[in-house]
Amino acid sequence: MRPSSKRLRLAALVVALGATRLAIADDRALNLDVGDPARRGREVALVIDGVTDTARGDVVTPAELAARLDGVRLVFVGESHTDAEFHRVQLRVIQELHKRGRQVLVGLEMYPATAAEQEWLERWRSDAGLDEEAFLAGSHWYRSWGYHWNYYREIFRFARESGIRLFGVNVPREVVQTARTKGLEALTPDERALLPPRVDTDSAEHQRLFRAFFGEADALHGNMPDAMFQGMYRAQCTWDAAMGWNALQALRTHGGDKAILVVLVGSGHVAYGLGAERQARLWFDGRTASVIPVSVREEEGGPLVTKVQASYADFVWGLPPTTDPLYPSVGLSTPEQKSGERYKVISVVKDSPAAAAGFQVADELVSIDGAAYADKETVNRLLAGKRWGDRVEYKVLRGGQELELTVLLRRQKPKQEER
Repeated sequence: MRPSSKRLRLAALVVALGATRLAIADDRALNLDVGDPARRGREVALVIDGVTDTARGDVVTPAELAARLDGVRLVFVGESHTDAEFHRVQLRVIQELHKRGRQVLVGLEMYPATAAEQEWLERWRSDAGLDEEAFLAGSHWYRSWGYHWNYYREIFRFARESGIRLFGVNVPREVVQTARTKGLEALTPDERALLPPRVDTDSAEHQRLFRAFFGEADALHGNMPDAMFQGMYRAQCTWDAAMGWNALQALRTHGGDKAILVVLVGSGHVAYGLGAERQARLWFDGRTASVIPVSVREEEGGPLVTKVQASYADFVWGLPPTTDPLYPSVGLSTPEQKSGERYKVISVVKDSPAAAAGFQVADELVSIDGAAYADKETVNRLLAGKRWGDRVEYKVLRGGQELELTVLLRRQKPKQEER
């Protein structure tokens, strides 16, 4: 793994101290002795472009994977949000299940399970005259999610062409933030209606996994006090429970006898069956499964690592080593909500474009490319138009003084090229 890529992915974990969009951020999380007792304690091989059945130990094709999901009603397919290879896997799973004759429904972490967003998802499927830009604006893609639309575009296009229904399964960010800071009892009745009757926060194995996501490289969260950890863990369980519960509601309401609901969600919510799948099983006695793409990765200064814990997922899909994202990341983190009149920087990723430009924690963001830094949706849409090699002009306040900072969107060289 290229060092700059890993640090950029670590930065994606930090969203407002109350919302952690988990990817697998630390190699330790791939080799924990947790999860299914029948598979924990042993490893399976990663075969690039092969799908390893971790229970049987054999490697199958995508079509054979779909066959092995016969009888499964709910399958969680993990992703790293800014890795196009992961999204190609998700698309292939949906395509193969559709080809096999299953009634495929798709649950999306990218949208909350609220009426307004669901109306737009229905329009995307049924209204051939609705173009992409109108859909993105109307459904508030860059407010609900923020990651580049093109990572997901082919999935949405295939769903539309095949008549596959899409469902938001997430919750609005303020629900997770309230759960973290004030507890579940502080949620309003409308917010509580998006969650199952009970959110399980008692899994010691899940807590162990959650801690593994925050290694020493994550300066913001790596050594957090226990009270902060427990708040973030409660938020994570709320997130997992909501997505498992809302996926089940969509399946029960809209799925027939041969239906399978494919949940597209960050790998951290799927790993070891301890996240959304565990929460869903509290309310569902049908068969569930997990598929997680895993990139072959480099040991620091050593060879490629080509094994993963067998209990990590029911099926692991081997991918080439991770490279830099297709679309650039600035390397700044800010809270979800403004602090006072402006957004303040809470983290700057080491060796990122933002770090090279001179950003500091506590900088107040005034404007971006001449537009007021007023809301994240506008900023995300603007940054979606950028490509590697472009520049972004920021104005910030630091100690009451306005500064101009130029971010050059350039990737870092691999270490071996720097010698």
